[in-house]
Amino acid sequence: TEPLRHDYLVASAHFSPDGLRVVTASFDKSARVWDVLTGQPVIEPLRHEAEVQFAEFSPDGLRVVTASWDKTARVWDARTSQPITSPLRHDGPVYYAEFSPDGLRVVTSVEDNSAQVWDARTGQPLTEPLWHGGIVGSAKFSPDGLQVVTTSFFDNTARVWDVRISQPTTEPLRHGGPVISALFSPDSLRVATASPEDNTARVWDARTGEPATGPLR
Repeated sequence: TEPLRHDYLVASAHFSPDGLRVVTASFDKSARVWDVLTGQPVIEPLRHEAEVQFAEFSPDGLRVVTASWDKTARVWDARTSQPITSPLRHDGPVYYAEFSPDGLRVVTSVEDNSAQVWDARTGQPLTEPLWHGGIVGSAKFSPDGLQVVTTSFFDNTARVWDVRISQPTTEPLRHGGPVISALFSPDSLRVATASPEDNTARVWDARTGEPATGPLR
């Protein structure tokens, strides 16, 4: 296609599950859904009041979740560009948001040192805030949907949480610098984490918090 252009920096881009659309998030305060065959937008822009840091489709491709520095995440109808819930309101800029594997929940990560799980149909919180000692840069569901792994820029940890009780299931997964990403294995039994400052990736047992391997340097 021709370039999929916004009016300012593009922060993320993700395919729909069927591969026929792309959703982009931009610092021009919008997310946009594009047809990958024509390079044209297929709905009106999904607008926030501040920069949009992240946007992603739901597992069924019918909705989009956006995360914005206006201290909200939003769930939208990917066919009509209409909001499905009221804004998911936070006490700081929202860096990341994603749907659970069943599409019924959304997890958000926030500059106020927390992550939170929400009902994707009603916009109501389902957990207490999941706290770190610094900004939470990402939050991802496990494939079985029972846990969330969060990462922090400033407390140098990732944490694994049971989303049914809003409690950590292990001790913090510690690095020697900011942790910028974490991901569960397909069977939900392990977590991989990465820190650019200590020059390592690490693999952990998601049930015990113990290292599954030595540091990957």
